[in-house]
Amino acid sequence: MSPRDAGAEGPFAGFGPPRRVDGGLRARSTRGAIGVSWWSRRFLEVLESFALGTRLTRGRAYARRGQVLRLDVSPGRVEASVQGSRPRPYPVTIALPPFPDALWDRVERELAGQAFFSARLLAGDLPAELEELFAAAGAPLFPRSVGELTQRCGCPDVAVPCKHLAATFYLLAEAFDADPFQLLHWRGRSRDALLGRLRILRADAVGSTHDDRTPAGGSSAVGPVTGPPSAVGPVTGPPSAVGPVTGPSDRTPAGVPSGVDGAQAVAAGAGRVLADLPDVPLTGAVDRFWVSPVPLPDRPHVLATGPELLLRQLGSPAAAIGGPGLLERLRRAYRAFDPG
Repeated sequence: MSPRDAGAEGPFAGFGPPRRVDGGLRARSTRGAIGVSWWSRRFLEVLESFALGTRLTRGRAYARRGQVLRLDVSPGRVEASVQGSRPRPYPVTIALPPFPDALWDRVERELAGQAFFSARLLAGDLPAELEELFAAAGAPLFPRSVGELTQRCGCPDVAVPCKHLAATFYLLAEAFDADPFQLLHWRGRSRDALLGRLRILRADAVGSTHDDRTPAGGSSAVGPVTGPPSAVGPVTGPPSAVGPVTGPSDRTPAGVPSGVDGAQAVAAGAGRVLADLPDVPLTGAVDRFWVSPVPLPDRPHVLATGPELLLRQLGSPAAAIGGPGLLERLRRAYRAFDPG
């Protein structure tokens, strides 16, 4: 219902256009769609797929005029203050249940287990594959139904969402553009808490890998080196670590000054470890040339997008054929028909 529909007798009697606001939060987009990053566009696509598209557009003008005075994001809750036609702004609340700690622990371990995600998050970016990882862990980033959202506004409009809620949704999408970690904060983890946890998990993983490669007793097989710290100093230690050196050697490395015993030069640095190793024929080393000396971390299946690959390449459809919400409806249909 609008002021025109209610006339002079309805609940909107006496209300005109919204009051002018100075210093309100104004949408950066002045025309067309709102949302730049994949996560903000995806958020609005999901909302429009709930048949909220026409209702959301009612608040776009409010968002661009700066009618939203305040927007605060906390775990599971978004609070805003939107100036309408009444003297006092309307309080707006949008609630979405945050993930429990046990579920966040599972997600954090999945993220820390793949260097790709840890590196991107630590750089302040949310890769598109993040949505699939969250969904696989049982923690969908975005609401799956409109019933998961609790929408409240202090205005007399019975429509949900009203203009004030819709304007808050648009400003929330732009807040996700400015700081993608606001989306994760809404779902229950702040930026500092998440990145701090990832650093701890990554450090633990590196430490355990180092411990697995350290010989029993915590020492290497190479004996201590005594004498001056020069490349040609005498080497002492167990005979098992460094073999006896007698006489000049024909294995003098390139770049060693003439007159320096080649065996002494080889015994310094890494040569101390390699001195007793037999020469491996080239034919015996070819097969191992392309094998990594250490286990490589699993990379995310970037291309394993199934039937959604084409949808990711499409731009936002025009409003005449369904708008951005059409992509979300097609995505769900493709998933339903996907035999895999």
